[in-house]
Amino acid sequence: MQEQRPVVLGICGSERAGGNTDLALEHAAGLVALRGADFRTIHLRDHRVSPCSPCGDCNYRDDPCALPDAMPQIIAEMKRADGIIYATPVHGFGLAHLMQIFIERAGVGFLRFDRPLANKVGGIIVTGRRYSEGSVHNQLVDNLLLNRMILVGSGFPAVLRNTSRAPELSDTEGLEAVERMVQRMLDMILLLRRHADTTGEPVLPPHDRNERAGRVRTH
Repeated sequence: MQEQRPVVLGICGSERAGGNTDLALEHAAGLVALRGADFRTIHLRDHRVSPCSPCGDCNYRDDPCALPDAMPQIIAEMKRADGIIYATPVHGFGLAHLMQIFIERAGVGFLRFDRPLANKVGGIIVTGRRYSEGSVHNQLVDNLLLNRMILVGSGFPAVLRNTSRAPELSDTEGLEAVERMVQRMLDMILLLRRHADTTGEPVLPPHDRNERAGRVRTH
């Protein structure tokens, strides 16, 4: 039986079609394809992702969020992927609002119950002019680690700067960081697969994924 090709999923948090963040993910997709793997992209702007509602029961409920939007389908794509890259621009010195809404809904509404992204390989691309890219990158690092994902060290963060009005990939150092990140993500994905094929077990134990286990249902 032919081995299934690794899948890397890019989640784009930019409202601007064809902007710097889109170009960055297209560049990453080309690098993934050169390694014989598949790259899929979800543009959050093309999907209905509702902000968290005022229900206030996220810390007590034990089943996924019931707000009717595209979140269940997006989460299903994340579960199927071997690696996930969050790509977002900096807006207002912080995380672009589409990505902020998404990680809030994904975390409290879906991922916290059994941490299905545990042991998947994660990556981050941040685009901006020249300010606050580090803060946005750090926030996404915390989110990946919260979900027990594997974040490979790849030197400098994959941050792409562009001060011109036209979208372009002109940051040579940033592009080198993106390439290192993508290559090391794929290396780690293949390493994890080889280990599982050889031993029949994951590299890291699958237990202890749900810090909420044992809580009493209250609704």
